[in-house]
Amino acid sequence: MISIQIFTFNALQENTYVLYDESKEAVIIDPGCYDMAEKKELLDFITQNKLQPVKLINTHCHVDHVLGNYFVSQQFGLTVETSKIEQAQLRAVKTYAPIYGFHAYQEVEEVKTIEEGDKIHFGHSELEILSVPGHSPGHLAFLNRAEHFCIAGDVLFQGSIGRTDLPGGDYRQLEKSIKVKLYTLPDDTVIYPGHGPKTVVSFEKRYNPYVKG
Repeated sequence: MISIQIFTFNALQENTYVLYDESKEAVIIDPGCYDMAEKKELLDFITQNKLQPVKLINTHCHVDHVLGNYFVSQQFGLTVETSKIEQAQLRAVKTYAPIYGFHAYQEVEEVKTIEEGDKIHFGHSELEILSVPGHSPGHLAFLNRAEHFCIAGDVLFQGSIGRTDLPGGDYRQLEKSIKVKLYTLPDDTVIYPGHGPKTVVSFEKRYNPYVKG
């Protein structure tokens, strides 16, 4: 069974996820840790629980979701994995990170491409990759059908959706991603978003004011 640990990092209150199973192999998704205290919090959890991170993946590559990429990649010898389209977004971060106050941002050099149809394997578990563009052009979500949950990044929030006014954003595309990829999942599927509390598909289909099921 997969355990999910949530951290809320940096000034933009981004959710970083550590997923692991009984094997102690772990996946780190969207590390937003920026300052030393946040990096220590993440590292202490991994150390205290004797976890072995084997994957570092990004749902998308806006600044708040990638601030800890360099730290995690160096600490555990991992290569960042994200969609090919998002890699241009990732390269752009160094040019605008200071505007958000992130003057100490460090860029990763090596990036591996993953796409819809691929699987993320760790321990005895796997995540299915979904392409869900709209908030960002190459946005991915990570689904575990057996345990009914999805790490959805900034696509769908509790009672809200990801913004589409950033470069590469497209509301119609986002709406389609939500309706076709997320709202078709079983109603009890838990959605773990990039910001804010978790939610479930059934609630969002019924009550989300931006995209009705």
